[in-house]
Amino acid sequence: MKYLFFGTPEFAFSILSGLIKADLSPMGVVCNPDRPVGRKKVITPPPVKTLALENGIKIFQPEKLSGFDANGADFAIVAAYSKIIPQNVLDMFPKGVIGIHPSLLPKYRGATPIQSAILAGEKETGVTLYMMDGKVDHGEIINNGKIKISEDDSYSSLENKSAELAVALVLEFIKNFNAGKIITMKQDESRATLTKKFVTQDGFVDVDKDEPVIIERKVRALNPEPGVWTIQQVQGKPRRMKILEVEIKNGKFSLKKIQYEGEKPKYL
Repeated sequence: MKYLFFGTPEFAFSILSGLIKADLSPMGVVCNPDRPVGRKKVITPPPVKTLALENGIKIFQPEKLSGFDANGADFAIVAAYSKIIPQNVLDMFPKGVIGIHPSLLPKYRGATPIQSAILAGEKETGVTLYMMDGKVDHGEIINNGKIKISEDDSYSSLENKSAELAVALVLEFIKNFNAGKIITMKQDESRATLTKKFVTQDGFVDVDKDEPVIIERKVRALNPEPGVWTIQQVQGKPRRMKILEVEIKNGKFSLKKIQYEGEKPKYL
């Protein structure tokens, strides 16, 4: 069967890499256009594009999906594509479009399921495969798997765990799909929650007033983006300080790694 892979960032990169290693490369990948990155605004290809180039996979980078052509693909797999796929594009794939979402749907729909699970103090999360239907993370569930969240899991480590599980779920899906054994289940709308995109202000903490556990969760969830920060008085002047690592022992909070604006990170 021929399929297209929609995805852009590291999460999608890890899943696509697993599919390629399993000898299940897509006929093409669809990702965002190259974007300026960093302070110097260097035009940089998304991770998925780099991987596709290395493996000789055809690349599509439409700014908008109007006029998009499925190029004869039977189905599509979508992982963190970062754009809403309109219904007319979903309808182009005769076998449907399979979404990969790093949460146990219908909980934590939306843009930031991993960060939101850490911030909420969840003990477990997971990955869900579902049939996309045009609404945000709304379609019928194909399969899911659970992941335990450890006390030291960060956004990055939990993203890696989610991508690894996602590959296993997709491989199982393809095996069952070819054997005609796919059964889907509607999501329970009464349990649905929607996450938001975090912005710079969400990362602000007051190290003197905020609860230590809240600060610690923010550091694990919101680094590297949008980052966690505070304002510290240094020689009588306020300075912005990033908080990169913290530690809680016996209920007491301490900074482990920080970075003042304009300086390199340092351990305390």
